[in-house]
Formats: sequence, structure tokens, C-alpha cells
Amino acid sequence: MIKFAICDDEPQMAQDIADQLASYMKETDIDYSVDCFPSGYALLKSSDEFGVIFLDIQMERPDGMETARLLRQRDNHSLLVFVTVLKDRVFDVFPLEAFDYLLKPLDRDRFRRTMDRALRWLERDAAKNLVIQRGSDCQVVLLSDILYCEVLGRKVYLHKKDGIVLDYYDRLEDVEQRVDSRFFKCHRSYLVNLDYVSGCQEGQVLLPQGKRIPVSRLRERELTQALLRHMKEGGV
Repeated sequence: MIKFAICDDEPQMAQDIADQLASYMKETDIDYSVDCFPSGYALLKSSDEFGVIFLDIQMERPDGMETARLLRQRDNHSLLVFVTVLKDRVFDVFPLEAFDYLLKPLDRDRFRRTMDRALRWLERDAAKNLVIQRGSDCQVVLLSDILYCEVLGRKVYLHKKDGIVLDYYDRLEDVEQRVDSRFFKCHRSYLVNLDYVSGCQEGQVLLPQGKRIPVSRLRERELTQALLRHMKEGGV
């Protein structure tokens, strides 16, 4: 499912975007949801991860530009589509990794071209993400952000490079099927991201910042071979 966010302090404009989005998505067979936020502050308070965010530039502080900066500082990778009446702000959004820039009032054909590109982009990057279910919330985690996965009881714990640990109910075997070749099962309870492995010592895999996780004796040789292959392939 694709989660969209619309952040605009003009209710009529937010409704226009939502209507055009509904019309476009009706022609696809993709599940989606839309959340509307009346301010940048309200969007920043949300804990949801969105695939695409339609963001008005002219709002009360934080305006769209500042909201985008704060999102990027949080390592948010949503596709940001800025919506504004200001033609001359287009160059200002480039440093914020803007996906597109739409002018008000929305042109239907222009909107559809943006959506075509956005869906292609999301489809292409889907294999680089892990979508996890935490309670009633769905969260997208970049594979490149995961140091290792650990299973304890009925829960999987994703240890991210920024120190954050995400836990949710799943089986490690199912996670292994959904990640790519950069991940190696070094132990029955651990999947490690080979991008971050610096070596193996005394039955432990060496990771950044002094972190270590166990490697089973029977898998040490396979880990070394997997690392060599990974290095030859240049990583992911």
C-alpha cells in the first residue's frame, strides 16, 4: 500500500489534490491511503512514513520549505512534491531533494505525469525497502539503514545504523526472504548487512562503533566467502 500525505493550510486546495489523487489512483489496482495535514507542524508530529508528500510552500511557520528541511534532517526519504503559486521558488527546492514542483491551480495532465513518475520511482525502489507492520501502523525501512536483524521470541528487532531499534512481530525466516543479497544469516537468530561487516573475530561479527554479534561456528567460513563475493560485486 502507498501512503500519501497532503500538507496544505487551504482546505479547498488540499481537497483538490485529494480529488485528483483519487481520480488517478482509481485507474490503478494499488491500495493507498491519504492523510491531510493543515500545517507543517501537524505533519511533523505524525509518526507515519509516507511514500509521497504533497507539500504547500506558503504556510504559517514552519512553512513548506522549513518543514521539508526538518523532514530530511530526520532521514525521511518520502518523495516531496511541492505545490505553490510561486513560480520563482522552483530553484529553492532542489537542495531539499524535491521530486517535483507543481503550480496552483493544479493542471490535470501535469499532475498525472508527476504521479506516473512517482509510481515508477516507488516501484523501482520497493526492492530496496523493508515494509514492516507495527500494530496498526505500516513503516518503510531502507535496507541500507539496517545494520542487522535479530530475533528474540516472537519479535524481530531491526538495529539501524543511527542507533534506533525497531521491533515488530515476524519470523527471521520471513525477513530473510524479503531482503536482498547484502544480508547474510550468520546465526540462527541474526541476519547481518554485509555492507557494514569489517571482519570476524572469536566467533563474533565486527560492526561499526564496536558493535558485535555472534556468528555460528559452522557459518564462519560461509561468512568469509559471502564477504569476498560482496566485495567483488561492489556491494549493493
